[in-house]
Amino acid sequence: MLRVELDGALATLTICNPDRRNAMTRAMWRSLANVAAQLPSQVRCLIVRGQGDHFSAGGDISEYPDFRFEENSLAHFHEEEVAPGLAALLDLDIPVIAMIDGFCMGGGLEIAACADIRIASEHASFGAPIAKLGMPMAPREMALLLRVAGEVTVREMLLEACTLSAQEMKVRGFVQRLVRADELEIETQRSAQRIAALSPQAARLNKQVLKRFFDRKQPLAGIESAQNAIENIANPAYAYAPSAEHIEGITAFLQKRIPVF
Repeated sequence: MLRVELDGALATLTICNPDRRNAMTRAMWRSLANVAAQLPSQVRCLIVRGQGDHFSAGGDISEYPDFRFEENSLAHFHEEEVAPGLAALLDLDIPVIAMIDGFCMGGGLEIAACADIRIASEHASFGAPIAKLGMPMAPREMALLLRVAGEVTVREMLLEACTLSAQEMKVRGFVQRLVRADELEIETQRSAQRIAALSPQAARLNKQVLKRFFDRKQPLAGIESAQNAIENIANPAYAYAPSAEHIEGITAFLQKRIPVF
Protein backbone atom coordinates (compact mmCIF):
# COMPACT_ATOMS: atom_id res chain seq x y z
CA MET A 1 0.00 0.00 0.00
CA LEU A 2 0.91 3.68 -0.22
CA ARG A 3 0.53 5.76 2.91
CA VAL A 4 0.23 9.55 2.92
CA GLU A 5 0.89 11.37 6.19
CA LEU A 6 0.49 15.10 6.78
CA ASP A 7 2.52 17.29 9.13
CA GLY A 8 1.59 20.91 8.64
CA ALA A 9 3.08 22.11 5.36
CA LEU A 10 4.84 18.78 4.77
CA ALA A 11 3.47 15.52 3.42
CA THR A 12 5.17 12.13 3.32
CA LEU A 13 4.28 9.43 0.83
CA THR A 14 5.55 6.06 2.07
CA ILE A 15 5.84 2.98 -0.14
CA CYS A 16 4.74 0.15 2.16
CA ASN A 17 5.55 -3.41 1.14
CA PRO A 18 8.49 -4.20 3.43
CA ASP A 19 8.29 -7.99 3.04
CA ARG A 20 9.16 -7.48 -0.64
CA ARG A 21 11.57 -4.57 -0.14
CA ASN A 22 8.75 -2.16 -0.96
CA ALA A 23 8.13 -3.57 -4.43
CA MET A 24 5.23 -1.83 -6.18
CA THR A 25 2.08 -3.89 -6.72
CA ARG A 26 -0.40 -3.05 -9.45
CA ALA A 27 -2.78 -1.64 -6.83
CA MET A 28 0.01 0.61 -5.56
CA TRP A 29 0.69 1.97 -9.04
CA ARG A 30 -3.00 2.75 -9.45
CA SER A 31 -3.04 4.43 -6.04
CA LEU A 32 -0.03 6.54 -6.98
CA ALA A 33 -2.02 8.06 -9.84
CA ASN A 34 -4.35 9.62 -7.24
CA VAL A 35 -1.66 10.99 -4.94
CA ALA A 36 -2.35 14.65 -5.79
CA ALA A 37 -5.95 14.34 -4.65
CA GLN A 38 -4.74 13.32 -1.19
CA LEU A 39 -2.67 16.47 -0.67
CA PRO A 40 -4.47 19.50 0.80
CA SER A 41 -3.64 22.98 -0.43
CA GLN A 42 -1.44 23.85 2.56
CA VAL A 43 1.16 21.22 1.65
CA ARG A 44 4.34 22.86 0.36
CA CYS A 45 6.63 19.86 -0.01
CA LEU A 46 6.21 16.10 -0.53
CA ILE A 47 8.72 13.54 0.72
CA VAL A 48 8.65 10.14 -1.00
CA ARG A 49 10.27 7.27 0.90
CA GLY A 50 10.08 3.55 1.48
CA GLN A 51 9.08 1.82 4.68
CA GLY A 52 12.05 0.46 6.60
CA ASP A 53 15.40 -0.13 4.96
CA HIS A 54 14.59 0.19 1.25
CA PHE A 55 13.13 2.79 -1.09
CA SER A 56 11.63 0.33 -3.59
CA ALA A 57 12.99 -2.79 -5.27
CA GLY A 58 10.79 -2.18 -8.35
CA GLY A 59 7.73 -4.12 -9.40
CA ASP A 60 6.24 -6.95 -7.36
CA ILE A 61 7.38 -9.88 -9.48
CA SER A 62 5.06 -12.29 -7.70
CA GLU A 63 2.19 -10.68 -9.68
CA TYR A 64 3.91 -10.88 -13.06
CA PRO A 65 2.71 -14.31 -14.25
CA ASP A 66 -0.87 -13.05 -13.98
CA PHE A 67 -0.51 -10.48 -16.76
CA ARG A 68 2.95 -10.11 -18.26
CA PHE A 69 2.79 -13.01 -20.74
CA GLU A 70 -0.06 -11.56 -22.81
CA GLU A 71 0.57 -8.51 -24.98
CA ASN A 72 -2.58 -6.49 -24.30
CA SER A 73 -2.52 -6.96 -20.53
CA LEU A 74 1.20 -6.10 -20.45
CA ALA A 75 0.53 -2.93 -22.44
CA HIS A 76 -2.33 -2.02 -20.11
CA PHE A 77 -0.06 -2.38 -17.08
CA HIS A 78 2.63 -0.05 -18.40
CA GLU A 79 0.42 2.45 -20.23
CA GLU A 80 -2.61 2.64 -17.93
CA GLU A 81 -1.16 1.87 -14.48
CA VAL A 82 2.57 2.68 -14.29
CA ALA A 83 2.66 5.70 -16.61
CA PRO A 84 -0.26 7.55 -14.93
CA GLY A 85 1.32 6.95 -11.52
CA LEU A 86 4.61 8.48 -12.62
CA ALA A 87 2.81 11.31 -14.40
CA ALA A 88 0.92 12.17 -11.21
CA LEU A 89 4.20 12.81 -9.39
CA LEU A 90 5.58 14.82 -12.29
CA ASP A 91 2.39 16.90 -12.40
CA LEU A 92 2.73 18.14 -8.82
CA ASP A 93 3.40 21.87 -8.52
CA ILE A 94 5.01 21.41 -5.10
CA PRO A 95 8.65 20.32 -4.67
CA VAL A 96 9.15 16.56 -4.30
CA ILE A 97 12.05 15.04 -2.35
CA ALA A 98 13.00 11.38 -2.72
CA MET A 99 14.53 9.98 0.48
CA ILE A 100 16.45 6.94 -0.77
CA ASP A 101 17.84 4.10 1.30
CA GLY A 102 18.61 0.53 0.33
CA PHE A 103 17.31 -0.72 -3.02
CA CYS A 104 16.12 1.82 -5.60
CA MET A 105 15.50 -0.44 -8.57
CA GLY A 106 13.34 -0.57 -11.69
CA GLY A 107 10.01 1.05 -10.90
CA GLY A 108 11.51 2.48 -7.71
CA LEU A 109 14.21 4.17 -9.79
CA GLU A 110 11.49 5.60 -12.02
CA ILE A 111 9.63 7.00 -8.99
CA ALA A 112 12.85 8.57 -7.71
CA ALA A 113 13.39 10.12 -11.14
CA CYS A 114 10.12 12.04 -10.69
CA ALA A 115 11.51 13.90 -7.66
CA ASP A 116 13.05 17.36 -7.78
CA ILE A 117 15.65 16.53 -5.13
CA ARG A 118 17.12 13.08 -4.43
CA ILE A 119 18.84 12.53 -1.09
CA ALA A 120 20.42 9.11 -0.62
CA SER A 121 22.15 7.21 2.12
CA GLU A 122 25.57 5.71 1.53
CA HIS A 123 23.91 2.27 1.57
CA ALA A 124 21.54 2.99 -1.33
CA SER A 125 21.94 1.15 -4.61
CA PHE A 126 20.42 1.86 -8.00
CA GLY A 127 19.64 -0.16 -11.09
CA ALA A 128 17.17 -1.71 -13.49
CA PRO A 129 18.43 -5.30 -13.91
CA ILE A 130 15.34 -6.41 -15.81
CA ALA A 131 17.40 -8.11 -18.54
CA LYS A 132 17.78 -10.87 -15.95
CA LEU A 133 14.01 -11.29 -16.23
CA GLY A 134 14.04 -11.43 -20.02
CA MET A 135 12.30 -8.08 -20.43
CA PRO A 136 13.13 -4.63 -21.81
CA MET A 137 12.10 -1.36 -20.23
CA ALA A 138 8.83 0.17 -21.41
CA PRO A 139 9.51 3.02 -23.89
CA ARG A 140 7.83 5.80 -21.90
CA GLU A 141 9.61 4.77 -18.72
CA MET A 142 12.95 4.61 -20.52
CA ALA A 143 12.40 8.10 -21.91
CA LEU A 144 11.85 9.40 -18.37
CA LEU A 145 15.07 7.83 -17.08
CA LEU A 146 17.05 9.03 -20.10
CA ARG A 147 16.05 12.61 -19.32
CA VAL A 148 16.96 12.37 -15.64
CA ALA A 149 19.71 9.75 -15.29
CA GLY A 150 21.30 10.20 -18.72
CA GLU A 151 21.99 7.94 -21.67
CA VAL A 152 25.29 6.50 -20.40
CA THR A 153 23.78 5.40 -17.09
CA VAL A 154 20.61 3.98 -18.63
CA ARG A 155 22.57 2.00 -21.23
CA GLU A 156 24.80 0.54 -18.53
CA MET A 157 21.89 -0.39 -16.25
CA LEU A 158 19.79 -1.98 -19.00
CA LEU A 159 22.42 -3.66 -21.16
CA GLU A 160 24.71 -4.90 -18.39
CA ALA A 161 22.05 -5.26 -15.68
CA CYS A 162 24.51 -3.57 -13.35
CA THR A 163 23.77 -2.00 -9.98
CA LEU A 164 25.38 1.34 -9.21
CA SER A 165 26.26 2.63 -5.76
CA ALA A 166 24.94 5.82 -4.25
CA GLN A 167 28.44 7.26 -4.50
CA GLU A 168 28.54 6.57 -8.24
CA MET A 169 25.06 8.00 -8.79
CA LYS A 170 26.13 11.13 -6.91
CA VAL A 171 29.11 11.53 -9.26
CA ARG A 172 26.79 11.08 -12.23
CA GLY A 173 24.37 13.72 -10.95
CA PHE A 174 21.29 11.59 -10.31
CA VAL A 175 21.68 11.96 -6.54
CA GLN A 176 22.06 15.55 -5.38
CA ARG A 177 22.99 14.80 -1.77
CA LEU A 178 24.70 11.80 -0.18
CA VAL A 179 24.66 11.29 3.59
CA ARG A 180 25.35 8.64 6.18
CA ALA A 181 22.45 6.25 6.79
CA ASP A 182 21.86 7.64 10.28
CA GLU A 183 21.59 11.17 8.85
CA LEU A 184 19.24 10.41 5.97
CA GLU A 185 15.94 11.22 7.66
CA ILE A 186 17.38 14.25 9.44
CA GLU A 187 18.82 15.73 6.24
CA THR A 188 15.61 15.04 4.32
CA GLN A 189 13.52 16.79 6.97
CA ARG A 190 15.91 19.75 6.96
CA SER A 191 15.59 20.07 3.21
CA ALA A 192 11.81 19.83 3.37
CA GLN A 193 11.62 22.42 6.13
CA ARG A 194 13.80 24.82 4.13
CA ILE A 195 11.46 24.42 1.17
CA ALA A 196 8.35 24.87 3.33
CA ALA A 197 9.71 28.14 4.75
CA LEU A 198 10.03 29.64 1.27
CA SER A 199 7.39 31.17 -0.96
CA PRO A 200 4.95 28.47 -2.18
CA GLN A 201 4.06 30.71 -5.11
CA ALA A 202 7.71 30.90 -6.15
CA ALA A 203 8.02 27.11 -5.92
CA ARG A 204 4.86 26.60 -7.96
CA LEU A 205 5.90 29.05 -10.69
CA ASN A 206 9.46 27.72 -10.78
CA LYS A 207 8.19 24.19 -11.26
CA GLN A 208 5.86 25.30 -14.04
CA VAL A 209 8.76 26.93 -15.91
CA LEU A 210 11.05 23.98 -15.24
CA LYS A 211 8.42 21.69 -16.76
CA ARG A 212 8.49 23.73 -19.94
CA PHE A 213 12.29 23.59 -20.17
CA PHE A 214 12.70 20.00 -19.00
CA ASP A 215 9.43 18.25 -19.66
CA ARG A 216 10.05 14.84 -18.08
CA LYS A 217 6.33 14.15 -18.28
CA GLN A 218 6.20 14.51 -22.08
CA PRO A 219 6.92 10.85 -22.84
CA LEU A 220 4.23 9.86 -20.35
CA ALA A 221 1.58 12.23 -21.72
CA GLY A 222 -1.22 11.52 -24.12
CA ILE A 223 -2.43 8.32 -22.45
CA GLU A 224 -6.07 7.87 -23.43
CA SER A 225 -7.13 4.27 -23.22
CA ALA A 226 -5.52 0.88 -23.17
CA GLN A 227 -6.84 0.22 -26.68
CA ASN A 228 -5.37 3.45 -28.06
CA ALA A 229 -2.07 2.73 -26.38
CA ILE A 230 -2.03 -0.72 -27.92
CA GLU A 231 -2.89 0.60 -31.37
CA ASN A 232 -0.40 3.47 -31.25
CA ILE A 233 2.71 2.11 -29.62
CA ALA A 234 2.12 -1.04 -27.65
CA ASN A 235 2.19 -3.79 -30.28
CA PRO A 236 5.84 -3.29 -31.22
CA ALA A 237 6.82 -2.38 -27.67
CA TYR A 238 5.09 -5.25 -25.88
CA ALA A 239 5.12 -8.02 -28.49
CA TYR A 240 7.75 -9.81 -26.38
CA ALA A 241 5.09 -10.65 -23.75
CA PRO A 242 4.69 -14.38 -24.63
CA SER A 243 8.34 -14.89 -25.58
CA ALA A 244 10.24 -17.85 -24.14
CA GLU A 245 12.96 -15.65 -22.64
CA HIS A 246 10.44 -13.41 -20.87
CA ILE A 247 8.62 -16.40 -19.38
CA GLU A 248 11.90 -18.09 -18.43
CA GLY A 249 13.31 -14.96 -16.73
CA ILE A 250 10.31 -14.40 -14.50
CA THR A 251 9.75 -18.11 -13.82
CA ALA A 252 13.39 -18.57 -12.82
CA PHE A 253 13.22 -15.61 -10.45
CA LEU A 254 10.13 -16.95 -8.74
CA GLN A 255 11.68 -20.40 -8.53
CA LYS A 256 14.88 -18.89 -7.09
CA ARG A 257 17.15 -20.28 -9.80
CA ILE A 258 19.44 -18.89 -12.48
CA PRO A 259 17.56 -18.33 -15.77
CA VAL A 260 18.69 -20.16 -18.89
CA PHE A 261 18.40 -17.89 -21.92
